[in-house]
Amino acid sequence: MRETLTGNSFRLDSGSTILETGFLRISLVPKQGFFTETRFLCVTYPPKFGITPTAAPMLFNSYIFIFIFLPITLVGFFSFSRFRKTHLAVGWITLCSVIFYGYWNPAYLPIIFISMAVNYQVGLRISNAKAMSKKAKTLLWLGLFFNLALLGYYKYANFFVSNLPFPAIANFIEAQLNTKSIVLPLAISFFTFQQIAYLVDAYRGETKEYNFVDYCLFVTFFPQLIAGPIVHHKEVIPQFRKARTFLLSHKNMALGIAMFTLGLSKKVLIADNLSPWVAPAFNHASDLNFIEAWVGALSYTYQLYFDFSGYSDMAIGLGLMFNVRLSMNFNSPYKATSISDFWRRWHITLSNFLRDYLYIPLGGSRRGEIRRYANLFITMLLGGLWHGAGWTFVIWGGLHGVYLCINHAWRQLNKPLPKFLAWTITFLAVIAAWVLFRAKNLPDAMEILQAMAGMKGIVFPGEAQGRLAILTQFGIQVQSWKDMVYVPEVNGNKALTLVVLAVVTVCATQLPNSEEMLKKLKPNWGWAIWIGALASLSLLSLNRVSEFLYFQF
Repeated sequence: MRETLTGNSFRLDSGSTILETGFLRISLVPKQGFFTETRFLCVTYPPKFGITPTAAPMLFNSYIFIFIFLPITLVGFFSFSRFRKTHLAVGWITLCSVIFYGYWNPAYLPIIFISMAVNYQVGLRISNAKAMSKKAKTLLWLGLFFNLALLGYYKYANFFVSNLPFPAIANFIEAQLNTKSIVLPLAISFFTFQQIAYLVDAYRGETKEYNFVDYCLFVTFFPQLIAGPIVHHKEVIPQFRKARTFLLSHKNMALGIAMFTLGLSKKVLIADNLSPWVAPAFNHASDLNFIEAWVGALSYTYQLYFDFSGYSDMAIGLGLMFNVRLSMNFNSPYKATSISDFWRRWHITLSNFLRDYLYIPLGGSRRGEIRRYANLFITMLLGGLWHGAGWTFVIWGGLHGVYLCINHAWRQLNKPLPKFLAWTITFLAVIAAWVLFRAKNLPDAMEILQAMAGMKGIVFPGEAQGRLAILTQFGIQVQSWKDMVYVPEVNGNKALTLVVLAVVTVCATQLPNSEEMLKKLKPNWGWAIWIGALASLSLLSLNRVSEFLYFQF
């Protein structure tokens, strides 16, 4: 297949069918879904500074990472450790982490190095000052300003400029900063938050003196660098100061491989197969009927969970291979029976960060009920903005803030709901919010939510319209499966789509999660065969490298 596009700004490489511009690369790639194959667009962003990447991104779910980068890093780390050169082992894994980050785009390296250098120096000076003194507070504010300015420029500049009420001012700022061409550096939200926490802890007198290499390792440790878990200095650096970290542990290696495999299977076997089901629904929001809207919303609900929790499992598994324990990030969130319970289970490290460094400093629940609700709402609103520079993210965060306020108010009535009813209400509220999170804009989100609520009419699938005609008396329409354009097929059968979603629902809401499975795991031949089979199936399914959803945040 050869195609040509003319013009100065586009080039189509007919060999790989890649469309490149100065700001993005689009690949038309085949994707095997549940027994079906769909062709869709894979979009990646080349560097801003004129440096063209020579290879695909090195993701946890790529052959280059699994079979080249990871083995070399492990062998080097434990080889230095074997000869008691622990400082070289630390230097080696830090270097490998920097290479891992820079492999995506070398233009990102100066940004993260400047960020680390400034934060390290500010943190050092805060630590040398008297804890919580005026000097320490001044330094803390300077550090916070630097981090928020860096994050604000790269992540929010275009959003704020495009929403200014004065076009003349917006055009002037755009002309000066060229905000529309700003490319978001990989993982900037994660490593910025980690370093803000470090500065605040230094101000509180809770940090020890670290050398710069240790500090760089804390920030760049590759298992958690790109999308968390968000780690604290006191969780990572002390582990690299313990002798046992540098001793090869067959048990930790086995547990790490098992956890990595579980995460890989979540990503490759579930999340990636749901991806072709999500895009058609959210790209045609105004055309969806009742069933199509629910299929799209549920598919995204599970895609996001299995994608992100899969990444977190892989990160935790990689940490274990190096004898480093990273924080748990998911605890079966779709089993939650309240929104408070949901946020104790979903993206746990972010929830803890928002609680410790935003909600509590705002006053938490110490200043009366009204202030408590205001603090909850502000915290979640900013949590939504952290995820992305768009009104859908802001409203998603605000909606969860409202959810939490209702949750706390209801709890004070001391009238608990039956467990199943509480779970149902919570799950439906979470799904509705995910529609806002995924939709391209607010009008699209409202179209999907209206269809889900039956405001566009309730349509059920059925081939025997005559026998089901009685349903029309209740305002329920019956439509043939073949007319439901945005319901995907499974092995040529659209009805099986609902069966697959039901099975995935059971997996997410009834089965033990990865951490629970890991606690029961005993390294033996039975587990080895099971994990080996799962790993083989996952590796054979890597027909393309697909990015993790949370990388965009």
